[in-house]
Amino acid sequence: MNAPVSPAPISASAAAPGWTPEIAAAVGGLAADPQHPTGLPAPFYTDESMLLLERQTVLASGWTALAFGADVPKSGDLFPVDLAGLPLLLVRGRDRELRVFHNVCRHRGMKLVAEPGHAGRVIKCPYHAWCYRLDGALSATPNVGGPGVHECAGFDPGDFGLMPVRSGVWHDTVFVNLDGTAPPLDEALAPLKARWAAFEDAPLFTEVGFGFGFELATNWKLPIENYLESYHLPTIHPGLNRFSRLEDHYNIAGPGGIAGQGSTVCRPPMDEQGRRLPTLAGLPEEWLEKAEYIAVFPNVMFGVHRDHLYSVIATPVAPGRTTERARIYCYSPDGLADELRPLRETTTEVWRGIFAEDVIAVEGMQAGRHSAAFDGGALTPVMDAATRHYHVWLARGLTGALTGR
Repeated sequence: MNAPVSPAPISASAAAPGWTPEIAAAVGGLAADPQHPTGLPAPFYTDESMLLLERQTVLASGWTALAFGADVPKSGDLFPVDLAGLPLLLVRGRDRELRVFHNVCRHRGMKLVAEPGHAGRVIKCPYHAWCYRLDGALSATPNVGGPGVHECAGFDPGDFGLMPVRSGVWHDTVFVNLDGTAPPLDEALAPLKARWAAFEDAPLFTEVGFGFGFELATNWKLPIENYLESYHLPTIHPGLNRFSRLEDHYNIAGPGGIAGQGSTVCRPPMDEQGRRLPTLAGLPEEWLEKAEYIAVFPNVMFGVHRDHLYSVIATPVAPGRTTERARIYCYSPDGLADELRPLRETTTEVWRGIFAEDVIAVEGMQAGRHSAAFDGGALTPVMDAATRHYHVWLARGLTGALTGR
């Protein structure tokens, strides 16, 4: 099996032509000061070279959310994801293991899989029909030695399997560590796992349609930034604010690469018969009326409630384009019963509606970052504490990669 790809050291000038002395000073100041009053400069939302720099740094050095285990439920299922232009592929093996590979044939660099689907026993390149087993090993090279000759002296198929990507799964969210240098996923998630200990071993059940998605005209970081704070509840979510008010919320800023908000008032949907989705068995009483909404940096948003959990991944497509995908899970197979389907549909539509209301905010912020008047914005000490924590984390990831710290 081939070893994961380890990227070469990064040069700021080579990685991002837009990395000017002014940008370097702004990012360096943010990285050095946890109380810094302004955020990342506009080019980090609008400049193609900055997105490439992020792909080589903050999206590569830690654990970046890619997809869901539910995207490949059966052996042979394939799910391609382009992460800021980097083609990757989820594969469910015959051994039921979930693996991630670079989605590129080792022969001539052809993208192997363009759409989600089922491979059967092998992944077949559409160009020269080279075939790979589901564990990534190269298994067939038709006509490689000439017509009708499928082997070739001087060519060892064992050297040309698919290139693996280090991956891990938590609550069905698939994470990748592109540069292979991050601490183990469990260690990286330790602060959140401790905070949500009551949900750590929760069984999760989902189905097709139990989720939603958006194609957003915004930078990938802005959905995360918006998610971190409750400040916008009265203006963007007036309906939600009527029963889960701004004053019912509290900030969460760290430790480590997590931040978000919590609410002391959570009322899960109920059907006409007074039924809810099943509450997690053994859940401590404090969680019966509470919910928390926490982003794991750099790009995934989790929400936990007494009766369901969701995960929302923001995948960068271009500086001003993001794919947002959500999966919702209940804690018991009883939650997937036919008689509760309307309740699952209601839960889905509630969250789809809330995230739809956020579109105006995240796309409006993106439009504003094309103005010369935007200088990083103000990160206020109280209401923007979680957002500032994220910006400091990003700045430290950028400067650490560029300086070798």
